[in-house]
Amino acid sequence: MKSMAFFVLLGALAGCASYHSDPLDLKPSLKTAVRRLDIDTSKMPLPGLAAHKFDPSDGLDMTEVAMLAVVNNPDLKLARDDLGIARAQAFAAGLLPDPQIGYSPQFPQNAAPGENVTAFDLGLSYDISALVMHSSNVAAAKAENRKTDLALLWQEWQVVGRARLLFVRNREEQKLLEILQESRDLAMQRYEKEKAALRDGNLTLAAATLDASALQEIDRRINEVERSLDRNRHALNALLGLSPEVELHLVGKPDLLALDRESISGRLDRVAAWRPDLLALRAGYEAQDVRMRQAILAQFPAINVGIVRARDNTGINYQGYSISLNLPIFNRNRGNIAIEEATRKRMHDEFQVRLNSAYGEVAQLVSDQALLEKQLGQVRLALARLENLEARADPVFRAGNMDLSAYSSLRNALLSKKIEANTIEQIMLEQRVALQTLLGGDLPEKGKNP
Repeated sequence: MKSMAFFVLLGALAGCASYHSDPLDLKPSLKTAVRRLDIDTSKMPLPGLAAHKFDPSDGLDMTEVAMLAVVNNPDLKLARDDLGIARAQAFAAGLLPDPQIGYSPQFPQNAAPGENVTAFDLGLSYDISALVMHSSNVAAAKAENRKTDLALLWQEWQVVGRARLLFVRNREEQKLLEILQESRDLAMQRYEKEKAALRDGNLTLAAATLDASALQEIDRRINEVERSLDRNRHALNALLGLSPEVELHLVGKPDLLALDRESISGRLDRVAAWRPDLLALRAGYEAQDVRMRQAILAQFPAINVGIVRARDNTGINYQGYSISLNLPIFNRNRGNIAIEEATRKRMHDEFQVRLNSAYGEVAQLVSDQALLEKQLGQVRLALARLENLEARADPVFRAGNMDLSAYSSLRNALLSKKIEANTIEQIMLEQRVALQTLLGGDLPEKGKNP
């Protein structure tokens, strides 16, 4: 008997996992060069990324920045680790529980002659209720695994959107900085001339003070843009998992074609069937529905059966079976049933709220885009008129037939309109990034080949 128990124990230990240490690295692992990263386009979460070639040698466009974020974002690495945990949990749920063996020897003391035999109880039992719950446990674990997988995909979409947003802000703020520098050069030229006029007594102090204040205001705006640009550069490096010292060469700019609202509306009507966060909520609801059924099944008696072999102190052997079950008199698992039912109700409402929010957010952004497109058209029309006037005034000014004050006023009006156009363009681009994140993939645009 003892030898049998020994071999059973030895066989069980033979299949056990062994421990391997994995020490922590106490130094930062941030990448110091983009070229060292190898990107597998087949693993990109969106078709537009998978079809794009990653080549940082000529600079990074917006799509390449998004691809880099998917591969190297620190938060996504942790999310993929969570997916590994979910898969391990699904694997664990698919395993059947092990049977239980019990051995209890009783050593006689001060026994009468003939009653000094060592008694024992040996039993092998199995929880039958675990078999009843096994299929539902597997179904719930698979649904949770799908939920985690889809949540990771949605998080990848969010990271892609964040990378695109930071790309837009860096590019547009760099463009704004160039416009402000041009405006400052013009203001400085006028200010230097006015200082000379003030020294010669040909200009009042009040007029010179106004221009000096204008120059200081331009310097203030330049400083603000430079600080914002520095913050966004560091934020982009952090999002991409790069060292703060890495200087990214960003190139290109997305077009601002008119949106095809009918195509967007058609895509939105099917949003619950393909958007990862909504699919993840559906998978979570499915898992919760299974857990509620499990709670209902758990109100019935849990059965544990087994076989028993025993011997008393007189040497007589016994064998038989054992059955144990709980009596559903007081508890009947009513508390857990109520909890699971209330949780399912909340998940049902959460899905509906998220679906309604998806419609509302897209509708608002599409409406804003229509208004911004109209405003940008008006600004561009005014900008074209000012550029035409500036082109005609420039040779007149250079010939000395136009004073600096009048020419500066025209140039300042032109630069102000450029800043206004740049601001509207940045808002539109940021909103389109948000639309891309909400709808997935490229946006349907008029005049753009599908």
